[in-house]
Amino acid sequence: MKNILVLCTGNSCRSQIAEGYLRYFAKDKATIYSAGVETHGVNPKAIAVMGEDGLDISLHTSNNIEEYFDVNFDYVITVCDNAKERCPFFPTQAKKFHYNFPDPAKATGSEEEIMDEFRRVRGMIKEYSENFVQQNLSVSQ
Repeated sequence: MKNILVLCTGNSCRSQIAEGYLRYFAKDKATIYSAGVETHGVNPKAIAVMGEDGLDISLHTSNNIEEYFDVNFDYVITVCDNAKERCPFFPTQAKKFHYNFPDPAKATGSEEEIMDEFRRVRGMIKEYSENFVQQNLSVSQ
């Protein structure tokens, strides 16, 4: 079983969405963790938009990276440039991946426009997560 960490700035939106999809696609092939270099709580809009796609992340918690220094990660995925730049050194041989997803929490406009941005980013993260699992957690790995 592989250990995967998804790292973002505040562990409230992008990393929470990625944790949900990676758990869904990886099933029993990996243990998925998410954390932030800060903690901002799980964004209610992230919970809502994942619920629209049938995944419940309402019990996820916002965790600080320091909580996981003792976990031996196989993969670390940073989902924003800020987290990549601020990520503390990990004494690990983990393979590192990076994708700078837009931050839906910074969306402006009407409530519907903001939710549309959450849906757009959710779609990007869903596709990335599915591809990541197919490429890195295949049966032959």
